[in-house]
Amino acid sequence: MPSSVIRKYFYKPELEILRIIYVSGAIYDYLDVPQEVFDEFRAAFSKGTYLNKKIKPFFKYAKVSDA
Repeated sequence: MPSSVIRKYFYKPELEILRIIYVSGAIYDYLDVPQEVFDEFRAAFSKGTYLNKKIKPFFKYAKVSDA
């Protein structure tokens, strides 16, 4: 199901970085995200909900770019 919030996402397993490109154009890297968490995110029906409940509260992030 397409997300109304997330435009694209990429995962770098060797660095455990999940990059989220939002519909707004903002780009964030979520750090130290294990492969298992990424797999659950990828499989989630609502990626925005999963991101808000299972990733944002638990993983540090870095803003890469503004919209």
